[in-house]
Amino acid sequence: MNFQQTTPPPKRQVAPSFGTAFRFWLKLGFISFGGPTGQIAIMQTELVEKKRWISQSRFLHALNFCMLLPGPEAQQLAIYVGWLLHKTWGGIVAGAFFVIPSIFILWTLSFIYAAYGNVPWIAAIFYGFKPAVTAIVLTAVIRIGRRSLKNEVMWALAALAFIAIYFFKAPFPAIVLSAGIIGFLGGLLWKSKFNSGAKELSGSTLSVIGDDAESPPHTRPNLARAFRVSVLWLTLWLTPILIIGALRGWESTLFKEGLFFSKAAVVTFGGAYAVLPYVAQQALFHYGWLKPGQMMDGLGLAETTPGPLIMVLQFVGFMGAWQHPEGLSPLVAATIGALITTWATFTPCFLWIFLGGPYIEQLRGNPRLTATLTAITAAIVGVVLNLAVWFGLRVFFPAGGTVDWFAILLCAAAFIAMLRYKIDIIPVIIGAGILGLLYNLMRGISLI
Repeated sequence: MNFQQTTPPPKRQVAPSFGTAFRFWLKLGFISFGGPTGQIAIMQTELVEKKRWISQSRFLHALNFCMLLPGPEAQQLAIYVGWLLHKTWGGIVAGAFFVIPSIFILWTLSFIYAAYGNVPWIAAIFYGFKPAVTAIVLTAVIRIGRRSLKNEVMWALAALAFIAIYFFKAPFPAIVLSAGIIGFLGGLLWKSKFNSGAKELSGSTLSVIGDDAESPPHTRPNLARAFRVSVLWLTLWLTPILIIGALRGWESTLFKEGLFFSKAAVVTFGGAYAVLPYVAQQALFHYGWLKPGQMMDGLGLAETTPGPLIMVLQFVGFMGAWQHPEGLSPLVAATIGALITTWATFTPCFLWIFLGGPYIEQLRGNPRLTATLTAITAAIVGVVLNLAVWFGLRVFFPAGGTVDWFAILLCAAAFIAMLRYKIDIIPVIIGAGILGLLYNLMRGISLI
C-alpha cells in the first residue's frame, strides 16, 4: 500500500472580537513612540507578525495609500486596518485611541511647561525611551527589508531612497512619487523584478485579512454611502469650530485656531516635519500665538510622547490660548484651544479613509499597481533606515564630540531583546524609561 504523506492546508487565524481589537488599539495609543515610522514599525510587528490580523501585502497596500493622503499616515493606517476588521466603528476606535492617550499626556506636559517650566524627572524617563525607540525602528528596517528586498533592484531602490533623503534632504512625498513611477515603468518593462510584492508570511496559520481573502462586503464602493460619509464627517469636523466662533466671536483666538488647523489638515502632505515650518511661521509671526523658542520646546515634548508627531499642534493650540485667554482663565482657554486644535487636525483622517478606502480596496491585485507598490515599499525601507540613523546620531552623540555609551548599550539591549528573544514592545519601553530614570539618579542629577 502507498501511504502518501500530505501536508494539511494552513488554517486561518481566528478573527479578533471587537473587544479584543478595542484592547489592542487602546494599548497601541500608549506605546506608539517614535513618530510615524516608529508607529508603523510597531503595527508591522503586532498586526502582521504576531497577531496575524492582516497579511504583509495587505498591510503595505493600506500603508502606501495612507502615505498619499494629507495628515498623519500612521493614524490613518490604524483607521484603515480597524475599518477592514470591524467596519466603521472599528476604524473609529482604532483612530481615536491612537491619539487619545497622547492628548492627555501632552496636555499634562503642556500645563507643566506653561506653569512651571521643564521638569527634570520627566526628561530623565524620556531619556531612556529614545534608545528603545531607535531599537524599534532598527528592528523594523530588518523585518520589512527581509520581506520587501527580494532582488538587487529592490535593494538599489532602498539604497537610493536612503541616499536621497539622508544626504540630499529630498522631500518624502517626492521619494514616494519617484519610486511609484519607477515601479509602474518597471512593471511594464521588467516584470520579473517588479512583481515580487510582499507575500503572506510563511507558517501554518493564514492572516485574518490575507492575500487570498476577498475584501469584506462593507469595503465595496457605493456612491450613496460615499455621499453619507462625506456629509457626516464634514459636519462632525466643522460643527465644533463653528460653535466656538458663535460663542466666542469670529475674531477670537479659539476660533482662529480651529479654522487655521482645519486648513492645515488639508495640506499636511509629507508628515509633520513638512508642515511644521508653515505652522511655526503662522503661529509665531502672523497670529502671535507663540514666543520664539516655544515651538522647539513643543516639538521636543511631542517627540517624547506616544502618538503622532503632529501632536505638536496641540501644544501650539494650548500655548496660543494660554497666552491669549481673552476673558477665560488661562487653563480653561488653553484646554479648549488644545482640544479644538486636535479635533481639527485628526477628524479629517476618518473622512479620507472611510471615503477613499473602498476604492483603494478594489485596486488590490492589479498587476501595475502591485509593481508600483512593490517599488514604493522598497523605497520605504530606505526611509525607515534614514530615521534609524537620524535617531541614532542624536541619541548616541548628543553634543559635539561626546558619545553616550549608556544610550548605545540600552539601544543594543532593546534591539536584541525584540529581534532575538521576541520580547514585547511594552516591557521594552517601560524598562528603558525606568533605566533612564535610574541612570540619571546614579549620575547625581537633581530631578526635582
